[in-house]
Amino acid sequence: MVSNHTQAHSPIDSPMIFVAGPTGIGKTELSLTLAETLGCEIVGVDSMQIYRYMDIGTAKPSNQERGRVPHHLIDYVLPDEEYSVTRFVADCQSAISKIRTNGRIPLLVGGTGLYFSALERGIFSMPDVPGDIRRALKDELHTLGREYLWQELKRDDPATAERIHPNDSYRLLRALEIVRSTGVPWSEFIARHQHQQMPEEKILKIGLVRERDELYARIDQRVETMVNAGLLGEVETLLSLGYNQGLRPMQSLGYRHMLKFLSGQWPWGQSIEMLARDTRRYAKRQLTWFRADQTIEWYHPECRGEIISRAREFSMK
Repeated sequence: MVSNHTQAHSPIDSPMIFVAGPTGIGKTELSLTLAETLGCEIVGVDSMQIYRYMDIGTAKPSNQERGRVPHHLIDYVLPDEEYSVTRFVADCQSAISKIRTNGRIPLLVGGTGLYFSALERGIFSMPDVPGDIRRALKDELHTLGREYLWQELKRDDPATAERIHPNDSYRLLRALEIVRSTGVPWSEFIARHQHQQMPEEKILKIGLVRERDELYARIDQRVETMVNAGLLGEVETLLSLGYNQGLRPMQSLGYRHMLKFLSGQWPWGQSIEMLARDTRRYAKRQLTWFRADQTIEWYHPECRGEIISRAREFSMK
């Protein structure tokens, strides 16, 4: 039952709610309950759930779940399509405007901290990277390897190295391009830059957290569920559709692990074991990012009544 009070806000001054947390924490079911109770529409803040044909490995909300509440920014980009933080902000702002025009509350849900930060603080212009630096880094990636460049990033920009995965070649190269061309670490550039804040937004930030052993057990179960649901077949389908294994989305969690198995580099057991391990490590990095935001209010996902009460109180201001 949708609360009548949600219609009292104009599209301009209506509140906005963030629900953030690491993979496997329980964001989907909580967000659906919250949306149905308060009259929200959900906006995905996930750098992988945007891609079509990548459903199992991204733990995308099912069609049934999406039927319960309108969803935005999920399943609308092709795997070989270029997608940037700047485009996400533009797409997200458009979705928020549409939701508010409908007299509803935008509920932004996901685990991609950079997307949340970019939306809230605004996009800033990064310096152009000289072509010779970009070419040199690509050559070094090919000849010296990812580990060599990763060690350079850990030395020159440890804060950024902590936040991105060693196998994320795109962000690894981007971070090194910035520090080599400007002499300033990406993390420091962001911290000291004058961001244009979203104008007078009312934002409630809810962070979800569990005990580590509890979260890791859920992650292990999620990996098993994904595998049983046909993750390997999903990757084989993507390859049959002509999507190259070198694409950024194909090198993400789950997909690169299945590719390692298909190429014969890893046996099946090792592929699953490494997927669970890497997912746990990714969750840890996500928590590190979100815990740096002192404005997030933290809850256990099962404290639904408390979360709903807090969100209802906030949305009625």
